[in-house]
Amino acid sequence: MKKIGFLSFGHWSNHPSYQTRTAADTLLQSIDLAVAAEEIGLDGAYFRVHHFAAQLASPFPLLSAIGAKTSKIEIGTGVIDMRYENPLYMAEDAGAADLISGGRLQLGLSRGSPEQVIEGWRHFGYAPAEGETDADMGRKKVLEFLDKLSGKGFAEPNPNPMFPNPPGLLRLEPYSEGLRERIWWGAASNATAVWAAENGMFLQSSTLKYDENGKPFHVQQAEQIRLYKEAWKKAGHTREPRVSVSRSIFPIVNEQDRYYFGQQGNGADKIGYIEADKRAIFGKSYAAEPDQLIKELAEDEAIQEADTLLLTIPNTLGVDYNVHILSAMLQHVAPGLGWR
Repeated sequence: MKKIGFLSFGHWSNHPSYQTRTAADTLLQSIDLAVAAEEIGLDGAYFRVHHFAAQLASPFPLLSAIGAKTSKIEIGTGVIDMRYENPLYMAEDAGAADLISGGRLQLGLSRGSPEQVIEGWRHFGYAPAEGETDADMGRKKVLEFLDKLSGKGFAEPNPNPMFPNPPGLLRLEPYSEGLRERIWWGAASNATAVWAAENGMFLQSSTLKYDENGKPFHVQQAEQIRLYKEAWKKAGHTREPRVSVSRSIFPIVNEQDRYYFGQQGNGADKIGYIEADKRAIFGKSYAAEPDQLIKELAEDEAIQEADTLLLTIPNTLGVDYNVHILSAMLQHVAPGLGWR
């Protein structure tokens, strides 16, 4: 068995071909899609977070709403840019969302990537300390967030509080036990994948990573995952590690599929830059009839190494069509690969 979820970037635009014309459309359809995904047997509903863009940006109201309307499906992010976050406020929001969902939250975090505006985190009131980079700031916030999720008291109680306090130092509330063990790290490099393992976070590896040796994308990603698993074992964690990879996969089972994605099946890895001095490799999309997809996906080394596959979806095409794509994966592709 392999867990299969969807990953939505939550785009909207007042475009005649879009089913998501407004932010409200995207938010409400995201809830409907997660409910429908649970009904067809999908394992996860994940959402990307981007600021200053016509995309999803505030995950916790959305995750809480989905948690209240579903009962089994994992709900999470892939990923939250920690440069923009207050770790303590985020710990409270995350605790509340996890309790509402009954402990199904799977939070993917990251130090952040290039955004829509220059140093957008400064508009949120944050800046790196002297001698730090913005990436350092993001990783430092992650460690503070993880510490506050431990449930340990750290704040000195007021001797004359409005309400009686329990004895000892106070922790943040609401506290959700077990959430600390369901935090993921979005790693673009081998080194940060190892860092995630050392700090007890699961690994999310996307459709891009830094090009560290010139090999095909899926081979480099598989190497990254193996390094992560080795580091996890070396760190002595007693629970099993989890790893997700993201892919754009479109089974072509009717003429509408062929119209949308028929020209994407012959793609290849691409080389680009997500930072001025960092060469990155971007994995190809998969689009073909189910039998061909099964053959191609069986050769993807990174998918074989991962326990969770997140399918990036074209959310602008609406709930019904995305349910069709996800159902086609579950019915026509996953069984042929032994995932169902």
